[in-house]
This record gives sequence, structure tokens and C-alpha cells, in this order.
Amino acid sequence: MKQENDRINHGPIGVFDSGYGGLTILRRIRRRLPDYSYLYLGDNARAPYGSRSFELVHHFTRQAVEYLFAQGCRLVILACNTASAKALRTIQQEYLPRYAPERRVLGVIRPTVESLPATTRNGHIGLMATPGTVASHSYRMETAKIDPEMHLTEMACPLLVPLIENGEAESEGADWFVAKYTRQLLEADPEIDTILLGCTHYPLITDAIRRHVPEKVKLLEQGPLVAESLADYLRRHPEIEERCLRGADCRYLTTEDPGKFDPMATAFTGTEVRSHRIDMENCASKVENTNIKHH
Repeated sequence: MKQENDRINHGPIGVFDSGYGGLTILRRIRRRLPDYSYLYLGDNARAPYGSRSFELVHHFTRQAVEYLFAQGCRLVILACNTASAKALRTIQQEYLPRYAPERRVLGVIRPTVESLPATTRNGHIGLMATPGTVASHSYRMETAKIDPEMHLTEMACPLLVPLIENGEAESEGADWFVAKYTRQLLEADPEIDTILLGCTHYPLITDAIRRHVPEKVKLLEQGPLVAESLADYLRRHPEIEERCLRGADCRYLTTEDPGKFDPMATAFTGTEVRSHRIDMENCASKVENTNIKHH
């Protein structure tokens, strides 16, 4: 009976991304919080999300959240800037209170922005991100909440993610586009002293970005910031923390062929990944027929 109660009342921490980049967030979270169990879901078959509408990103993200909840997750991290920008607010304010009031969904934008006051010297921030994240202006809005005096310059970098996902992170082509985007960003505001890497793929090209910006300009990766923020959240919310399963393990799910997902995921995580494929549409239709409140 105790084992059955544990299964019902405890679950892994869910981590969701539209593709592979969220694996860099997961890697940092597991390094910071190694004792918990994790369930990663990548909607690789429908990626990228960056060019999709707010409505479609919200629909896809809600499907993923519902699926992870149905797998027992009490807490889900949207390790995706596009999903955080286009879907998180609606899920937190409308979906959770009605359908899953005892569960939580967190994003990656707020933890990143909260680090800025302690990082920037002059309040001039640069953002490198996907077109979808830039178009949402979510970073601009969150930055204004923390410090209205900060000056944020946004730069859409549409070709970096495709290059990284095609295994060309270290290619001359990738380096050429990194040089182009960083040059345009710094020309737009020469006073920038901190650049936010507002895409979870960018840790794979941090060295290239570093080569093309002045040494005095700081680069902020999201992974360590999100991991530390999550650790702080669990400390402050013991009612959620106590329902997060401990097991120091991780399972991987993808909507893509595992034969394609696993090698790329292994490159992103630095450890061997063996995933299982799910059909998000079919899974979502089944989840919609359950009462998540009583799981």
C-alpha cells in the first residue's frame, strides 16, 4: 500500500522543450539537484516552435504539460524560451487554477532576467534569441519589471538553431553567422556589457560567441541560472518539493524517431541517451479524458 501511495503522490520533475536545447537546461539541473528523478519530453517532430503562432505554441505546450502531469509530474519546467514566452503565462494563470491547482509549471525567462542586476555594470543588456522569442518581447517585459532603467537590445538569430541541430555548431558557417549577429547587436548598442544567451541551444556555441565579443562583455547562459532558481524554489515550496520523486534517474521521451533523437541528445547532455517515442496527439487526447486533479 505504501508503494502505491508513493506512486500516486510522488512523481519525477518534468522538463519540456520543443527540441534539443532544453537538454542543456536539464544537464545543469541534474548537476545542481542530482538526487531527484526527471522525465524529459522533447517535441522534436513538431519543432521548431520559434516561427509558430502564439496559439499553436500554447496548444502544443499545454499538450506536453498535460502529458507530463499524467505521468505523475507535480512540477514541470518549460526548458524552452519560445514556450516560456508564448505559453507559460496562460498556463499559469488560466489552466493550472482550473485543472491542476496543486501542480506547478515554471519557465526559463524569469530566472535568467533576475540575475541581471548582479551582473550588469551599466544596465545595457543584449539579447540573442530566436525570432519567436524576440517577437514576444518577453525578455523586455520581464526586464522592465525588475529595473525599468535597464536598456535591452534584442537580436533575432534565425539561423543558429538550424545550424546547431544539423551538427554544424563548430562549422565555418556557424562562426560566420555568430560574427554577423554579434556585430549587429553591438553596433545597435555599443555600451552593452552583458549578453543574455536567450536560447537553450546556445551553450553549444558559447566559445564562438566569446570569440566575437569584447572580453569585457559578460555572457549569461541560462542553464546554471535556471538550476539555481529551481533549487531555491524547492527550498521555498516544501509542499511541492516533498512530492518530487527521488531516484537520481532520468527518462527521455521524444515525438521523433529515437534513432535520430538519441545521438543528438547524447551530444547535448554529454551522456548516453536512450529515449522512447510517443505520439503527442494521441497521448493528449487520452489525457484530456482524465481528471488531472485526482491523479
